[in-house]
Amino acid sequence: MRIGLVRRGFSRTGGAENYLKRFGRALADAGHQATLYSTEDWPQAEWPYGDLIRFKPSSPLRFAQTVQKFRQSEEILFSLDRVLRCDCYRAGDGVHKLWLQRRVEHEAAWRARFRFLNRKHDELLELERGLFQGGGARHVITNSRLVKSEIISEYAYPEDKITVIYNGLPDVHFKKKPGTRLDMRHDWGLRENDIALLFAGSGWERKGLKYAIQAAAPISNPNVHLLIAGVGKRPAYHSKNVRFLGPVTNMSSLFVAIDLFVLPTVYDPFSNACLEALSYGIPVITTKTNGFAEIIESGVHGQIINRPDDVVALQQAIEKWIDPERRESARETCATLARGYSIKRNLEETLKVLESLG
Repeated sequence: MRIGLVRRGFSRTGGAENYLKRFGRALADAGHQATLYSTEDWPQAEWPYGDLIRFKPSSPLRFAQTVQKFRQSEEILFSLDRVLRCDCYRAGDGVHKLWLQRRVEHEAAWRARFRFLNRKHDELLELERGLFQGGGARHVITNSRLVKSEIISEYAYPEDKITVIYNGLPDVHFKKKPGTRLDMRHDWGLRENDIALLFAGSGWERKGLKYAIQAAAPISNPNVHLLIAGVGKRPAYHSKNVRFLGPVTNMSSLFVAIDLFVLPTVYDPFSNACLEALSYGIPVITTKTNGFAEIIESGVHGQIINRPDDVVALQQAIEKWIDPERRESARETCATLARGYSIKRNLEETLKVLESLG
C-alpha cells in the first residue's frame, strides 16, 4: 500500500515529528511505501523511510494547496496537519476553534484582539471547517475522547468516522532506568528531603504555568520546589521555591529525580509529557481539559482538577500528593497503567484504520 504522510515544518523535539518517524519505520517494516510531504526545513537524513517531498515554507493554506497539487492519486493520504483533502486526518492538535475560545479566557483582552488579526488563525479555521464540515477528511483519528466530542459538537462530523487512538510511548520508557534516584537527584541539585514538582513543556501560556506557580507559592512546606523545564516567556510573578531549568535534553534523569508532575493545562488534546511521567511511576496532577486525564483515575494516579485557574484546588491537590506514603503507594500503579500505552499499540491501531480506508 502507498501511504502519503503530511507534516508542515520540523522540530527535533516536536512530538508530531517523532511520531511520524516512528510511524515511517513501522510502515517500512510492514512493507508499505511511504512518502512524506513537508517543508524544506525537514532534513533529508531525518526521513530514511521513503520519498521526501519538500516545499518552501509557507502559510498553512498555501502549504495545504501545494500538498493537494502534488499528492499522488493512488496513495492513502494521512495528514498530521490541516490540509484541503485527505483520507485520514490525525487531529493531534485538537480543535483550533475551541483552543482560541479557551485562550481568550486566560489572557489579557488586548492580546486576544491582536491575535485575531493574525491571518494564520483565519487560515487554520478555514482548513478545519473544510476537513470536518466540507467533506475534506474521509476519516479522523483523535488521541482522546475529548477531541472526538469537540469535533462532533462543533462541526457535526459523523461519529462513526472518528477513531480514538491514544498516544503511546517507545519501549525505552518501560525499561529499567539507568542510575539511581539518589544520583539523579544529586545531579539536579535536590536534597534528600526535597519534594520536587515538575512542570515541563512548550507553550507555557497554554500549559498553565502561571497557575502552577500560583498554587505552589503558598505551600508552607519549605522542602517543596517547583522545577520548570523548557523555554518560554516567564510569568511576571514567581516565588523563591521556583527553579527555571531551561531546555532539558535528558528528561529521563529528571523524571527519575522528581516526585510529582504538575500540568494545569488550559487545553491539551493528550499530553505526552504526562504519560512519560506516569511511566516513571510519577503521579500526575492535571486538568479535565487534558485528554490524558481520560486514562487515569483521580486520587489513584494523581489528581484531576476541573479548571486550570482553580488555584485553590490545584494547591490542595499538590499538598495531598506531597505525602511520601501516598506517592510511594501509587508508584507501581502509575507505571503499570502507562505500560498499556505503547507506541507499538498506537501504530498498529493507526495502520488498521489506514488499511481499512485503502
